[in-house]
Order: sequence, then structure tokens, then C-alpha cells
Amino acid sequence: MDSQALQKLHDLLLQSTSNDTGLVKTATALLNQEFYKQPQCIAGLAQIIGNSPEQAVRQLAAVELRKRVSQNSGNLWTLLDQNSRETIKAQLPQLILTESNKLVRHSAARVIAAIASIEIPNGTWDQLLPFLKSTCASNDVAHREVGSFILFAVLENIVDGIPLNDLYALFGQLVSDPASIDVRITTVRSLGVIAQYIDIDDKQALNAYRTLLPSIFRVIGETVETGNEAGARHLFDVLETLLILEVPILGRNIPELVQFLLQCGANAAYEADLRVLALNALNWTVQYKKSKVQSLNLARDILVGLMPITSEAEPEDIDDDAPSRSALRIIDGLATNLPPDQVFPPLRDLILEYVRSADPSHRRGAMLALGVSVEGCSEFMTPLMDQIWPFIEGGLRDSDGSVRKATCIAVSCLCEWLEDPCVSKHEFLMPSIMALINDPVTQKAACTALDALLEILHEHIDQYLQLIMEQLAGLLQTAPISVKAVVTGAIGSAAHASKERFIPYFQQTITVLANFLTLTEEGEETELRGITMDAIGTFAEAVGKDNFRPYFPDMMAQAFNGLEMGRPRLRECSFLFFGVMAQVFGEEFAPYLERVVPALLESCKQLEQGEEQSSELIANAAQAFSSGASPSDAINISGDVDANGNPSIELEDLDLDKMLDVNSAVAVEKEIAADTIGTLFSSTKAHFLPYVEPCTIELLELLNHYYEGIRKSATDSLLQTVRTFHEISDEPEWVAGLQVVHPLKSQVKELVEHVIVPLLDMFETEDNKSVVSSLCMGLAETINVVGPALYGPHLEQICEIAIQILEQKALCQQDPDQDDDDVAPEYQAEYDSVLISSAGDLVASVANTLGADFEPAFRKFFPLISRYYKKSRSLSDRSSAIGCLAEIISGMKGAITPHTIPLAELFHKALEDDEPEVLSNAAFAVGLLVENTDVDLSSQFGVILSALQPLFQVDDNSSGARLNAKDNATGAVARLIVRNVNALPLDQVLPVFISALPLKNDYLENRPVFRALFHLFRVNGAALYPYMDRLLAVFAHVLDPSAADQVGDEIRAELINLIVAINGEEPAKVQAAGLGVFLPGA
Repeated sequence: MDSQALQKLHDLLLQSTSNDTGLVKTATALLNQEFYKQPQCIAGLAQIIGNSPEQAVRQLAAVELRKRVSQNSGNLWTLLDQNSRETIKAQLPQLILTESNKLVRHSAARVIAAIASIEIPNGTWDQLLPFLKSTCASNDVAHREVGSFILFAVLENIVDGIPLNDLYALFGQLVSDPASIDVRITTVRSLGVIAQYIDIDDKQALNAYRTLLPSIFRVIGETVETGNEAGARHLFDVLETLLILEVPILGRNIPELVQFLLQCGANAAYEADLRVLALNALNWTVQYKKSKVQSLNLARDILVGLMPITSEAEPEDIDDDAPSRSALRIIDGLATNLPPDQVFPPLRDLILEYVRSADPSHRRGAMLALGVSVEGCSEFMTPLMDQIWPFIEGGLRDSDGSVRKATCIAVSCLCEWLEDPCVSKHEFLMPSIMALINDPVTQKAACTALDALLEILHEHIDQYLQLIMEQLAGLLQTAPISVKAVVTGAIGSAAHASKERFIPYFQQTITVLANFLTLTEEGEETELRGITMDAIGTFAEAVGKDNFRPYFPDMMAQAFNGLEMGRPRLRECSFLFFGVMAQVFGEEFAPYLERVVPALLESCKQLEQGEEQSSELIANAAQAFSSGASPSDAINISGDVDANGNPSIELEDLDLDKMLDVNSAVAVEKEIAADTIGTLFSSTKAHFLPYVEPCTIELLELLNHYYEGIRKSATDSLLQTVRTFHEISDEPEWVAGLQVVHPLKSQVKELVEHVIVPLLDMFETEDNKSVVSSLCMGLAETINVVGPALYGPHLEQICEIAIQILEQKALCQQDPDQDDDDVAPEYQAEYDSVLISSAGDLVASVANTLGADFEPAFRKFFPLISRYYKKSRSLSDRSSAIGCLAEIISGMKGAITPHTIPLAELFHKALEDDEPEVLSNAAFAVGLLVENTDVDLSSQFGVILSALQPLFQVDDNSSGARLNAKDNATGAVARLIVRNVNALPLDQVLPVFISALPLKNDYLENRPVFRALFHLFRVNGAALYPYMDRLLAVFAHVLDPSAADQVGDEIRAELINLIVAINGEEPAKVQAAGLGVFLPGA
């Protein structure tokens, strides 16, 4: 480039740094037109970097030079003549060494990285690595800083052709550089890059890397200690990268890492933001290295380190982070990721210590820690609640308002996850919470606790409803907006619990709440408007469509207005409202589909960063989110395009945290939209048919979304779509067996194939347990609806999903730091048990639809399922294992015969379990086995009856689980009666059997119960005569027309025939029981 052109290029760059936007636009246009399309601009920009006296110009020249080199996959660089390229390669590294400005040095280093990404793969820049090694080893600290940063920039761009294993010795020196923290930080960032390229079988590289881990931890600590926030953020990004890698780099150093992060997070002398970074990294450690945390039993030490942090002050703004909130998130993570026996016992000891403290902040921390632990430890906590209630009672009465407030939060969590224990304490909880609603300090938290309690109160709400509505109605008039939002939610829960008993309060309440639907401001007003929409939907469910119909059009109009306001929160609430209205009004909702469905599809299709940005940006940002890539690796678009015509990207320009804040609201909106699609179809039936195809296509697209909630909702709605389409297609009832008796109609078959194949493919790459659980449960439900025709060629693949999960080998169950020879632990986190249970549901559905043809597969599944019944397994595992086997027997019927003896032995063990949930399933299972097997188990009836007898010892105050166990025990005895009444001591059996009637909880067991009664009346009616008054009362109870159906049409018809027969002999008794209305001519 001649000197005149070079000067013009320089002047235009200088003009581009002006504050005058007009001058900048003019300069940019001229640069694009006259220079940036010509290869010689590369040489000119390189000269300007070395010669310009203006730092801003050198900086801009470096930025533009990197763009030109990278443009169109390096085409412009390769068009530059060879001599110029060699000159730049030789001179640019030297220019950086003499550059005084750090920003210019870094920008120029990225130019070298861009050139290296083209030249090194071609073997045409052999001089670069020796230069970098020499510079990094220089005695001049400034040179080491430059060399280490260039090396980092190069590694970020290109690793192919670079012998990475040769760099560990150099990094070992640089990471301990005695004079420069910048060198040490940059070296750790380089190590973060090369970690991503270590092969799991490269033991030399793994060992070399592991020796550097203590130095890496030390450098991170230095950045925190000195308040170097920029450096700390970079290095915690590196740490997070190491945590999520599939290569087990950190495994052996997890105890050291945990201790280091706890020390950083707990040190109040450090800046709060940096402590939060350390604690967030500890949270990642718990999540991604849980097998090591579990096997090393680190939970206790972590909890001991976290509890003092929980007592620190919290910021007022709920969106602001703080060490105390980070500590509570980790406790939550421990509870949900580890077996509860490792978490809750030490936490309980710490809570006991802290609630006894004279320092109210300690008591507050204890209550908050208790609250966040409930979700993951609820099953484990249930038998320990007598130890926990004193904490709650003391907290609600504490002299300090912050402790009372924290206890209200804990009560909310307990109500959500421990329904029965909380309902049993309603006489204490309700007045305590209502009293705190009057206290301004605790008002909002108390309303939240009330909301949670009302959600589960059911029939107990009657004694409180008037008081609640009076007090909450007053708050709707006087409370601040933020409290009004919580109050409105509580009123919705009151309606949910009271059902039709809410009708007297309905009209007045909806009139008040309707005013909130006119609020337009962002923030608290938007939140109140959204919660009001939710509450009104709950009103409709409670009072029924006839009572709600006068308000239906106006409320739909308000929901559409919410859509048009352009706020994800309001769109989310409108979608939820549409789903509820469709469920309440059914096919009456159909006229609204033409407005609702396009809005749902528009939501599903929207780009999470706004329509003006490219889909490639979203894809890459999503990848960064799901993989845990660091913000420094994130991307943003510039005005240039690459070889494919897509926007080129700038490094380090994107605030990923801010992007994800924006995305999370949109993602939740999409999640609700996807879920609502399935609800609308199932509610409006054939009216939805015009929308099935576009909705299915969009839902299939969402299976690949980065956010697990969206994948889960899409999965649920797709399977709901299949079930509903099958239902409205009038398919004949399926027949169990491998041979399909009734093939699916062509349209149903086509839909099934379009949906099932992508879902099965998704499983292979799905790493989220909740999504896989939903897939299993949804498949199970769909298989039971559609029948064996659903399988097509996919039966083996469906079974393989269940096998992998039961063997704990599914992708979502893997931990890269678990050694190959490690056996999966028997006692797991409670969330892991949910996944196992869902796999059992899937197996049971296959057995149900294959019937006797499932017997060969049962030989494979029986040992996989039965191993989950051991005393060392959790309650959920034990209960679901026995329940799954019971359902399989129900499906296989007589084909279970070859497996009778091992099943009977297993069920006998289960009938000795301590937990009513297990006993209930065991009673159900043993009854089904006796009923279906061809083996005569009459000789075992005495043993079975002895095992069942304790299950009948209940009263009205017994837990729901115990009442359910009694019903299942009653059903089991009924099956024994039908199978061989002569093998039973009826004089001992019938008093217990008949006194257990009518069933209170599990009405499905009425079928075997009444089959047994009918059988006894036929073969030994005299044995029942002493119990006739009791039986007639039971008959009246189950036939009560004002109550829900308990027996079904077939049993009802046979029972009425029996009543007619009894009336022939005992007409007075029949009339006295109120059964005369069922007699002919009545």
C-alpha cells in the first residue's frame, strides 16, 4: 500500500474514533468501500499498529485487522501476497513486545491468533511457538506478560498442530510467575482452554494437568484476596469449565477444591461479589462432582462451612445476590443431589445448634437452611417431623421479626413437600400464620406460608374459610402492592382447597380482583396482574363453569390484553389461564382457538435475544448456557458476515449473565406455551384438529432447546397430542400381545411415528433427569392408551430406555468422575429415585400391553427391578419396586406363573417393611400374585393373613398412607377369598374383612372386594348373614348417588341384582338401609 493510501486509511480510522456519529458513519462507509475489501488493507493496518502515534487508532487498527484476517474463513489473508504475509508474521509479534498500551497489546495478540488459525494447520508458521516459548521464558516481566497472553489468544483459536503436552512444563513455570499476577492469571486461562482437548485415555496429560491444580487454586485465591474482580471472574470461568468436562481432571482434588472454595466464600474480609463467585463454584462442584462429594462424605464439612454464611445479611432486592443466598443454594444443591442420610442428619444437628443461639441472625439462618433442604430430603424427613416441629413452633413465636419471617418461608417449603405432616398440624399452623399476617415485618412471608398451607388443607379449610376471606379481603384494600400479590395468590389457594364452598365469596372477590387486571406498569404491578390472572383461573375451577360463565368473555379479553403488553410474565399467565379455561369449559373454549393457538406458536418460535439477532447467535449462546462455557467464550454479532453469509462474531463482547436473565423469562414463557398446547387439544378435542400439524412441528423443534423445562413441556405435550388424537379417532380397544389385533388408522400411525422417533432419539443425548422422567411417564401413559400398536419397530428401543435407567447407565445418570469400576450407590438422592420409579412405570405399561408375551422380557427385568427392594434402598425405591412388580403381574396375568416362588418370597419380605407405602404396595402385589398365578398358594394363606393383619389396625387419625395400606390389604384378602375360600378360616377373616368396609382411600380395590362378596353370597351366603346390617350399610354407601362413583357400572349392576335377591328374604333390612330406591318399580 502506497504512502498516500496508508495515510488515508490512518485518517479514516482516526475519524472513526470521533464522538460525532455522523463523522463515524462517513468514515465507516469509506473504509468498507475503499479498503476493507482489498487484501492490501491487511498490510496497511499492520503498519498502522506499529507506527501510529494515536493509541485509539492502533487499538482500532488491531481490531479491524483481526476481522480482515478472519473474514470469509481467511480468504482475504490468503489473497495477500506472500511477502507481505511473511513480513506481518515476522514483525507483528515484535511490535506487540514494544507496545506500551495493554488494550492494544491484547487486540494485536488476537490478530496473531487469527493468523495462526490459518497458518499453523498449513505448517507455514513454525517460528511462532518457539518465539512464544522464548518470550514466556524471558527475564523481562513485560515480555512474559505479552508472550503468555499471545499464547492464550492462539490457543483459544487453534490447538490443532500445537503439541499441547509440550506446554505443561512451561505452564508450570508461568503459573507461579514471581513478578506478575497477569502472567499467572493468563496461564490459568490457557490451562482452561487446553483442558477441553485432553483425551480421557491420555494419562500423561491428565497427570501433568493434575499436578498444576494446586497452583491453579492458589492463583484463583490470589485474585479473590486482592479484589481483582476481572481476573477472578475469568478464573472461576476456568474452574467451571473443569467441573463440567467429561474428562476426570478434578476428581482426586475435590476435597482440596471444596475446602478452598469454602475458605474463599466464608471470608467476610473479601468482596461480596467475589465470595459469591467462589460459592457458586462450590455449588457447581456439588452438582457436577456429586459422586466424589458423596463417596468422600463431604456434605457434613460443607454444611459446617456454610451455616455461618447463612446468617449473614440478605439484600432487600430479591434479585440481588449475596453470600448468604449462595450458601442456601448450595444447601439446596446438597439436599437434591446427595442421599438425604448424608445431608439431613448433620444439617439437623447444625439447625439445633443455631436455633439455640442468642444471635437472631443464627436462628434466621437455621430456619432458611431448613426450608431449602425440604425439597431434596422430604421423604427422609417424614418420620423425623416430631423433631422438627419444635423448631417451627419456636421460630413462629420468636422475639425477632427476621426469624419469624424466615420460619414462614420454611413453613411454605414444608407444606409444598410434606403435605400430610403439615395438614396434621393445621390447628397450630393456621392461627400462628394468621397472627403474623397482621405484623408488617412478617406480613408478606406469612401470606406466602398461608398460600402454601391452603393449597393442601382440603376439607379442613371449612373451619377457617370465613376468617381467612375476611382478613385477606381487608388486605386487598390496604396492603402494599407486593403484599397484595401474595394475598391474591393465597385467595386462589383458598378457592382451590374449598372448591364449591368458595361460591359465597366468589362474586365479591372477583369484582375486587378484576381491578388489578388494568394495571400496566412494570415490576410489582405486572406481578400482581399476573398472579390475579392465575387466581381467577383457580376460581373458575373451584366454582365450576356455570357460575363462572358470566365472567368468561371479559376475563378472556383481559388475558388477550396481557398478551399484547409484550411482557413474558403476562404472556405466561395468559397462557396458563387459557389452559385452565379450556379444561373448565371443554369444547365451549373452541371459538377462542383461532386467537390462542397462533399466540402460542408465536411464543414457541420467538428468539430469546430478540428478533433482530441471528439464530446462530442464539444457538451459540444456548450452547454456552447448557455446556457451562464461560462468558469470555460467548459471542456477539458484528456488521460483518462469514463465508456462509452469517454474521461474524466478536469475542468478549457479550454479557452472558444479562443475556440469560432476559432469556430465562422468555424461556419460562415458552415452557408454559408448549405445555398449554397439549392441554388445549385434550380439552377441545376435534376442534383442535386444524392446529395439530403446525403445533406438532413446533413442539418437535423444541425438543432440542437448551432449557430443560421447555424440553420437558414439549415432551409432555407431544405425547398428550398422540393420546388425544388416538382418543378422537375412535380406535377400537386394543388387545394385549405382540401380535397387533387392531392396527392404527393411517393418520394416527403417521402421527405416532412422527412423535415417537424424535423422542427416542432425544433420550440418547438427554442429560437432565427430570426430562427423562417425564419421557418415561409420558410414554407409559401413552402406551397404556394406544396399546401395542404404538410400538411398531421401536419396542426394543423403548425397553432399552428402561433397562439403561434401572442399570443406572443412562446418560443423565452418568458422572465423569465416577471411576469405571465404581458400583452405583444404592442410596441415592430422592430425585434419582423419581427417575427409577418412572422407568418402572414404563416397564409396567409394556407388560400391560404385551400381556403373556411379556414373559421373556420379564426374565430380564425381574432382577433389575427387584434389586431396588433392599433395606439399604430408600423408601421411594422400595415402594416403587414392589408397586412396579404388582402392575407387571396385573398385565401378565397367568403368564407370571413361572416366577411365582421368587415373587412370593420378595413380597413376604416387603410385608415386613416398616413403611406403610411399601406395605400398601406389598399387599396389593401379593393379592394379585395369588389371583393370577396357576400355582396354588393356598398353603401360604395363613402366612399371608398374618402379614396382612397389622395393616387393618388403623383409625380415622391414621396417615393417608396407612389408610391406603388398609384398603389394599382388604383387596388382598378379597382375592384370597375368590381364589380358594375353603383355605381360609372365615370365622376369623370375615370380622376383620367386613369391618374394613367401606374403603376410604383406594376405590379401585372395590372391584376385588365386591367380587369376593358376590362369590361368598353364591357359595356360602350363610357365612355373611351375621354381617348383613353392616354389609347393607356398605352397599348404601357405595351406591350413594350424591357421592362420586366408587364401584363402576359393572359392579353397580351386579350389586343391585344382589340387593333385589336379599330383598326377597330380608325386605325390612333393605328398606332400613335406604336401599329400597334400587328395587324394581321404586
